Amino acid sequence: MTEEFHRIRRLPPYVFAEVNAAKAKARAAGEDIVDLGMGNPDSPTPPHIVAKLVEAVQDPRTHRYSQSKGIPGLRKALAGYYARRFGVRLDPETEVVATLGSKEGLANLAQAIASPGDTILVPNPSYPIHQFGFIIAGASVRSLPCTPDEAMLRAMDRAVRHSVPKPTAVIVNFPSNPTALLADLDFYRELVAFCRRHELFILSDLAYAELYFGDRVPPSVLQVPGAKEVTVEFTSMSKTYNMPGWRMGFAAGNPRLIAALARVKSYLDYGAFTPIQVAAAAALNGPQDCVEQMRRLYRERRDVLVRGLRQAGWEVPAPEGSMFVWAPIPERFRHLGSVAFAKLLLARARVAVSPGLGFGEHGDEHVRIALVENTHRIRQALRGIRAFLAGDNAGPAEATPQKELSTA
Repeated sequence: MTEEFHRIRRLPPYVFAEVNAAKAKARAAGEDIVDLGMGNPDSPTPPHIVAKLVEAVQDPRTHRYSQSKGIPGLRKALAGYYARRFGVRLDPETEVVATLGSKEGLANLAQAIASPGDTILVPNPSYPIHQFGFIIAGASVRSLPCTPDEAMLRAMDRAVRHSVPKPTAVIVNFPSNPTALLADLDFYRELVAFCRRHELFILSDLAYAELYFGDRVPPSVLQVPGAKEVTVEFTSMSKTYNMPGWRMGFAAGNPRLIAALARVKSYLDYGAFTPIQVAAAAALNGPQDCVEQMRRLYRERRDVLVRGLRQAGWEVPAPEGSMFVWAPIPERFRHLGSVAFAKLLLARARVAVSPGLGFGEHGDEHVRIALVENTHRIRQALRGIRAFLAGDNAGPAEATPQKELSTA
């Protein structure tokens, strides 16, 4: 009966549910599945952050309602991080809001700034909340190329000239989930200039800012002079400090957009549990060697996975950032599409991955492989994949070709 509700009708069937159901069925049958699907960090939160949480929770005063926009110490810590990392000055009172993860912040900002009939520009493929946060808010979405280059900027120009009404905002996400692409400051300069000229908001998802593996260090859009006039950027503690279940993130930038988000949040929540906020501030202000350890861990896993897939005959690009490999489906399986291929990989190789269709229709020739298992388990996955690719597995999977399925 939920289909009767207007906003629910605008949400298609959840593509990932097909693979998740097959994975649950296999595990219920006692099969050992190597799960490289959900981007869920498997490493523990650094001990000094946990210790600060334990210390804070001992104080009964922290058990009361917190502040919806975040305690002052946490907002100051985020401003300090931006100053050190990006050379960007933020006013903790007017330009920072703590969120329950970046996903919640994006969704609530969508509620604050979007109305039915508005158009939002979103890369395709991209993380589902980037488009569906605005679809839930009643807006329409126009797809852009997912590459941080002239192709995206040209598509934005066409959208501005041919959309009625003119687009309200554009989403960018670099390092990208799922494609792992990185942007540079030259691209951001062009983006900011375009959006200031056409009065478009920039909503930047920078959740993977600290997950990079080479000399290209991901910048912030806010480093561009004048960017704050049109930009809000979302960051998260989840990947940087292995704190996914803590649900701690931030929005920073344009005071008008920050005020709008803070006002919506004031009606919806009292903020994260205060000890979590205290511990998050300790993470931002404390020793950062744990961040470099995190990078080394994912770099090692990336190298093992990419090298092993290539040796098995599956050519995949080595990502420069994020915790994902965006893998083109091998040519002989491409006709299946990503959902059927992911189900076939699960059934024959005992490895779970995310179908690219779940990130948009333009992702249908890829699967996303998350670096969320240790190297021993990744090598186990590679043995299964190698045997699968060496066998006669080019026939149809036990799945419906996803040309009939919707994206999620």
